[in-house]
Amino acid sequence: MKAIATEFRLEVKDLDRHGTLAAINNFLLGQVEQCKDVVLIIDEAQNLTDELLEQVRLLSNLELDNRKLLQIILMGQPELRARLDSPRLRQLRQRISVRYHLAPLNRAEVVQYIKHRLDLAGANGVPRFTSPALWRIFGYSHGIPRLVNSICDKALLAGFVEHSNRINYRLVGRAIRELEGNIRV
Repeated sequence: MKAIATEFRLEVKDLDRHGTLAAINNFLLGQVEQCKDVVLIIDEAQNLTDELLEQVRLLSNLELDNRKLLQIILMGQPELRARLDSPRLRQLRQRISVRYHLAPLNRAEVVQYIKHRLDLAGANGVPRFTSPALWRIFGYSHGIPRLVNSICDKALLAGFVEHSNRINYRLVGRAIRELEGNIRV
């Protein structure tokens, strides 16, 4: 609760849990008066303990007669879905109005995704992943964006170290070995 309050720039250092919740509630009421919506996004939510997920559920109780004061978005790995299906989290699960599961990307989407990320970074075609490198990235990652990002990051670093703008199958293999902890010197 204190971490959430701190993200909202509330001074809650000396408050207990109930005081912190009251401060968050007052902040949210002030936002409603200003016609502002507040969204809390929790990434890697699968790592939260059941106790912390229960605290999130308590935040979902903050409401007026006609509207919720806080929209809560839980994002996480597939383990989050399994956690939310647990009987222990039944009350939280009942408050979830929308669930969305991002399926892995197919090979063409992985290629487009990598190109898009490079374009956003201003790459303008350099560095460039070879077709075999892209196949290897897809083969290892199975289209999971987080793994694609990790592999590409390490492969780009390896390319930089070798002064190569061409990220090939071998450099991607090196990145994969590093991800798995199999670093060869």
